[in-house]
Amino acid sequence: MKTISVRYFASLREKMGKSEETIDAEGISCVAEVWAKVSHEPIPAHTLVAINQDYVSWHQPVNGGDEVAFFPPVTGG
Repeated sequence: MKTISVRYFASLREKMGKSEETIDAEGISCVAEVWAKVSHEPIPAHTLVAINQDYVSWHQPVNGGDEVAFFPPVTGG
């Protein structure tokens, strides 16, 4: 069975109640489908996503063995 490692950072980690998890890759073809599998809520506005430490779009293909990371937008001054 191929899996996808999913990581959550900052406020998303708090919202999800964990910093990471592993999910079954079967039936998942893009990043948006990863979010749909791990959450029953819409994607939070302005959330950033990376596959294997490279920022990508929500429609980027994802494969078994990949690491998908979700980040809230970064702000500062």
